[in-house]
Formats: sequence, structure tokens, C-alpha cells
Amino acid sequence: MSHDQRDIGPVLVALADPTRRMLLDALLEAGEASATTLAGRLPVSRQAVAKHLQVLCDAGLVAGGRAGREVLYRVRPAPLDASARWLHELSATWRRRL
Repeated sequence: MSHDQRDIGPVLVALADPTRRMLLDALLEAGEASATTLAGRLPVSRQAVAKHLQVLCDAGLVAGGRAGREVLYRVRPAPLDASARWLHELSATWRRRL
């Protein structure tokens, strides 16, 4: 198993959840936002948003930084790019074999 394959596991798990995908979309639109702000935009509690953000952070898809008393989150595209490359390579291999 290549290094990229091991790294994309948490990314694919994080992206499997529709709420986390909505959070990523909201962060992409906002640029950066707090968990409280994101909870106001989505049909989930602030506590649920915080748990989903932790999964996204653990996967490397989101990073948080302190701004006063708040933590502002923003999207980190590099792990998604690595996952997309691996999926593209896998798809190309399948097409060649079929």
C-alpha cells in the first residue's frame, strides 16, 4: 500500500458523511467561519458541528486557528487533491483493464 493510499483513508471517511460535505461547502463559501456561525447555516447543533469539524480536522481537510475567543476554521485542499489523484489513477487502471 502506497503512502498516498494510507493518507486518503481518513479523507474518504470524512467525505462519506453528508453533514461534513455540507460543512466543507459552507466553509468554501465563507472562506473561514466559527463552529457557531456554521451551526447557524446548517440544520445541526453547534455540538454536532464541533464533532464533525474534528473529523474534518483529523483528516487534514480543515484547519482551525484562534481569533480572540473563537476558533475560525478554513478548508485545506491538499488532502483532497491527493485523494483525487489516487482516485483518478485507480479509475485509469480500471479502464485499461476493462
